[in-house]
Amino acid sequence: MTYHETMALGEKLLREAGIADAKNDAWLLLAMVCRIDHTFYYVHMQEQVGQEAAREYESVIRKRAERIPLQYITGEQVFMGLPFRVNTNVLIPRQDTETLVEAALLCVQPGMKVMDMCTGSGCVLISIMKNAHGIEGYGYDISRLALGVAKENARLNDVPAIFEHSNLFEGVAETNFDMIVSNPPYVPTAEIAGLMPEVADFEPVAALDGHEDGLYFYREIVAACGDYLVPGGRILFEIGCSQGSAVSGLLLEHGFVDVYVKKDLAKHDRVVCGTKGE
Repeated sequence: MTYHETMALGEKLLREAGIADAKNDAWLLLAMVCRIDHTFYYVHMQEQVGQEAAREYESVIRKRAERIPLQYITGEQVFMGLPFRVNTNVLIPRQDTETLVEAALLCVQPGMKVMDMCTGSGCVLISIMKNAHGIEGYGYDISRLALGVAKENARLNDVPAIFEHSNLFEGVAETNFDMIVSNPPYVPTAEIAGLMPEVADFEPVAALDGHEDGLYFYREIVAACGDYLVPGGRILFEIGCSQGSAVSGLLLEHGFVDVYVKKDLAKHDRVVCGTKGE
């Protein structure tokens, strides 16, 4: 088959499988397998695809039709304009989370010491350090496999972030942080099964499950973080769109001031920020 016929078949199979963005996914997988760009495709679209490439393309199309996330097939995702490696040990970075990075960049300054709790792929900390020079950054996660991905991403983006294993704050030896950022698990346990198959069936449950009401990790982090923040230090959380009031309340209960909620591009509550009292 030609490149055009091959892509058309891939798109057809994905549409039949209920993939929302079938055309885009079919193209990205063809580009990956054949190592081509749009210019090559349009110039050579009537030429034959090699047999080996055609077999590989059929294989990855079938994986995507089984609802395996595109990013786990390609092994990468762009976040804040930067490349990140991803696999099933980490959540796929999403545009919503860019709101957390953007909020941090508004108040981070050179020389600050920043902690990323529940770092996963490292995308939040690495993006902050890449866009705000002179930052000392530490990322912590309970998953050693996730930390391996984060370290690879730090090398890929040439960022001197330090990633260490810790169950929340249990393994954190550093103190005097100027800022803590966190995108913790926040989906209520009972809601996970109802998420789209790409998420519920393939992304790591431990990185999604916020226990019964989705607020477990916020409670734990807020209760302990005061021992690690300097007076006037800031904490910034990504939240689910219905959790702004509850997480803000937790911060206020623990003496944080200047607490506010920031919305994402869809006008949903997405980030809660607070400042440790002097």
